[in-house]
Amino acid sequence: MSEFISSDALTPAQERQYVTDWLPLVKRVVKQLAPQADSVIDRDDMEQIALMGLLEALRRYGQPDEMFAGYAVQRIRGAVLDELRLHDWRPRRLRQKTHKINDALRELSRQLGREPRDDEIRQHLDLTIEEYQEYLQLESASAMESLDNLIAASEFSPGALQSRPLEDEIEIGRTLTYALNQLDHREQIILSLYYQQELSLKEIALVLDLTEARVCQLNKKISEKIRRSFVN
Repeated sequence: MSEFISSDALTPAQERQYVTDWLPLVKRVVKQLAPQADSVIDRDDMEQIALMGLLEALRRYGQPDEMFAGYAVQRIRGAVLDELRLHDWRPRRLRQKTHKINDALRELSRQLGREPRDDEIRQHLDLTIEEYQEYLQLESASAMESLDNLIAASEFSPGALQSRPLEDEIEIGRTLTYALNQLDHREQIILSLYYQQELSLKEIALVLDLTEARVCQLNKKISEKIRRSFVN
């Protein structure tokens, strides 16, 4: 797959100026991803990785215009998420625990004939509040990572027309639009707060007067709904 590289290369002086101009974008992305990355990457290191993502975006895009912000956010987020994957940010012990909890949750849902409440889940799995919160954060981070990749592949970017046939681009766009329209009002607000307002999960919880655990659950449902639209 070919990568878009702008023919309108920036000078070193222009690069330095644009990096300074777009630094707030780097800060917002780092602030948003920090809760799921702080245990793996130092905040200063994360900012350096994000800055490299911004610089890569500038070198591939060229002179920033009104579409640059969306393109740059995906590059910056991608750089940080790539570093998280490199560090295997979900240790084997936690991955194994997550798989067991997911299996147990499916069994509990079958027994109840409905989606179990948080207290029922904790009691059934004999989890403390802290352990359950850890599980939800891992699941939410995994879901949002998957959703990031899906949306990044679906969104228009300067290289999109060079990397995919136009017919495929149109079909992907239609599928994503359909998937987003299937979300309920609250789910659409969460996506908007996360991707457009770039709020962290904790900030989204405060805005919607929900617990952070509930926002994590909703994020997972949102990701699953959108993925199903692309599979079906």
